[in-house]
Amino acid sequence: MSPRAAGRLTESSLIRAVRQRAAGGPGVRVGIGDDCAVLEPASGTLLLATTDLLLEDVHFRRRYAEPADIGWKSVAVNLSDIASMGGRPRWALVALACPTGTSLEEAEAFYAGALALAGEHGVALVGGDTSVSPAGWLVNVTVLGEVTLAPVLRSTARLGDVVAVTGTVGRAAAGLAVLDRAKAPPGVPAEWLADVTGAHLRPRPRVAEGQWLASAGGVTAMIDLSDGLATDLGHLAEESGVGARVEIERLPIAESTRGLARALGDDPLAWATGGGEDYELLLTSEPNAFSRLGEGLERATGARLSRIGEIVADGAVHFVDARGRERPATPGFEHFAAERRRG
Repeated sequence: MSPRAAGRLTESSLIRAVRQRAAGGPGVRVGIGDDCAVLEPASGTLLLATTDLLLEDVHFRRRYAEPADIGWKSVAVNLSDIASMGGRPRWALVALACPTGTSLEEAEAFYAGALALAGEHGVALVGGDTSVSPAGWLVNVTVLGEVTLAPVLRSTARLGDVVAVTGTVGRAAAGLAVLDRAKAPPGVPAEWLADVTGAHLRPRPRVAEGQWLASAGGVTAMIDLSDGLATDLGHLAEESGVGARVEIERLPIAESTRGLARALGDDPLAWATGGGEDYELLLTSEPNAFSRLGEGLERATGARLSRIGEIVADGAVHFVDARGRERPATPGFEHFAAERRRG
């Protein structure tokens, strides 16, 4: 759709459009339309709160990210945070600022994408804000969730624990590498392209997986993979006061990711360790619980759990090959480094 499609974007027209789409839900006493939402958490739960900021040309590019993709992703990154603590996401507040000339249709498409993913997880949109932006799109989403049991933290890994990850790593980075090109590399199967670009544009947070893992027993710490395996494992190790050793041959890298790396002359391990935005769950578990957790998770959700290493005592994160030789790992996303961007 043209950036200057016929519909005129005003705050009141956008609020009306969003209210028509965003029905209330359980626990919503007052939703969109008043100064504050009025929410009622379930009895006996703890409240989880998370927020993420997404900026055009830092976290997404309008050249290839449609408004609905941006809306979807802005909700996904927040749901992933709730998932990493084993929580159930309940309510979302979405703030959008976009430049003069943005059409009502584009803004509605953004909210349609956000509501599509929120609806899949029973999350009600209960408020937010809108504004004009002097340059580029800016999105801020806050999600509130609940957890009945004690939340799974990133600060509770223990010496000797298994380090494991759901799904695969590096697909979103492969997707970004493809999308950044003027055209796709020749000879690459269409299903590979769809797999990796979909992983970047519309990631799927592991909400059900996080809840199952938190309730299964044996998981000692958890974090979501947003900034890249090397960086996020570093966060978990630092908060827990431990180190980690990862065997690079064990990293679960999809065939599509390896194939795109060959076609583009890139290194799939660099995408796997430093690409970021996979939104998989990185966890530690008691050694004798890992097999049970892996088998149970796959039965319950269809997600694969891969053992990639162990927690060690020296306070650093090491990536090693099959012979135990240390290998350098590509660092992940650094929020205040101008030369590092996500998409």
